[in-house]
Amino acid sequence: MLDAIDEAIVRELRKDARLQNKDLAERVNVAQSTAVVRHRALRERGVITGYHAEIDPAAVGRHVQAMLAVKIRPHTKEIVDPFMAYVLSLPETLALSHVTGPEDFLVHVGVADVGHLQRLVLDKFTSRREVTEVHTNLLFSHVRKH
Repeated sequence: MLDAIDEAIVRELRKDARLQNKDLAERVNVAQSTAVVRHRALRERGVITGYHAEIDPAAVGRHVQAMLAVKIRPHTKEIVDPFMAYVLSLPETLALSHVTGPEDFLVHVGVADVGHLQRLVLDKFTSRREVTEVHTNLLFSHVRKH
């Protein structure tokens, strides 16, 4: 369980993971030493698992984003784990979720154009033996909550 201070620290770090401790302390209204100790404890408890740079896909030539809903068979650990590793190795993959429901995976991809998306689906997904269905949904916009 997170208390109000921990929740405030997490909220501020989600907005800007590069905050210096003095600025973090000021934003959550605690002493700088408290912010340092709490921040370290959140990392040690596994609440904060890492830091990364958020990249605009369009700025790096990935003007088209899509969500691929993928069904595989058989849906076994021996197939799921290698499939996930394969999808994560693709440079077009932005995120991967293993889900319940009619599909097994949701794959968020970023590509240069619709032709690139078509080649990705045909060459990298439907050509795989375990993939039985792929439903492609173009994303008009994608907003990440901070």
